[in-house]
Amino acid sequence: MGSSYPIILIMLVLYALQAKGATFTFVNNCEHTIWPVSLGTPTLDTTGFELIKGNSRSFQVPTGWSGRFWGRTDCTFDGSGQGSCATGDCGSGQVECNGAGATAVTLVEFTLGSGSQDFYDVSLVDGYNLPIMVDVSGGSGQCASTGCIEDLNTKCPIELRIDNGSACRSACDAFGTPEYCCKGEYGSPSTCRPSMYSQLFKSACPKSYSYAYDDATSTFTCTGADYTITFCPFLSRYNI
Repeated sequence: MGSSYPIILIMLVLYALQAKGATFTFVNNCEHTIWPVSLGTPTLDTTGFELIKGNSRSFQVPTGWSGRFWGRTDCTFDGSGQGSCATGDCGSGQVECNGAGATAVTLVEFTLGSGSQDFYDVSLVDGYNLPIMVDVSGGSGQCASTGCIEDLNTKCPIELRIDNGSACRSACDAFGTPEYCCKGEYGSPSTCRPSMYSQLFKSACPKSYSYAYDDATSTFTCTGADYTITFCPFLSRYNI
């Protein structure tokens, strides 16, 4: 009986490490305040918060979590946390998004494995509003950085442009057709092909998702890592 204790102890330690999840650090290198959002399952301790220029914030994301992050810009909130944002607004009317989504945003998507690989990507499928990079620390596997550091708002076609060019819609959001949305007869990898709009995004940000079936060059994996999500990353740091 006594000889089984070390095995039990090792199993408990491994379980604790798996349950711990990953540390996510959000960094704001933009010239203005942003309001990051989390949307996923299970719901994190915060679903929206303020991050002023030059600041960062870290928190734990549990093993098994699957969801997305993005940044809101040009927000106005009153003392009670009520308000709205020019880009990335989730429609909750609050700093906390409480499970609501958004369009015309640069998305960071994660699925944290339970003792196995994490899957992550930066997606432009729903549009673009901010340059974002994901960097990895620790972990094993390929564990590559990914993101979109180009200012796509300056390259956004007029028909996709929002307001004064503060964000760029996806072709699906702008036109709503099955061809651009990869639905109906276009709802498979063999029938949904890159559009001229997704190709524009892909040429600027080759590691980012540009349309629904853009998996081969856009999905990354790592095991047991922590992650840093940087808004408006310094261009000189990356060759991407």
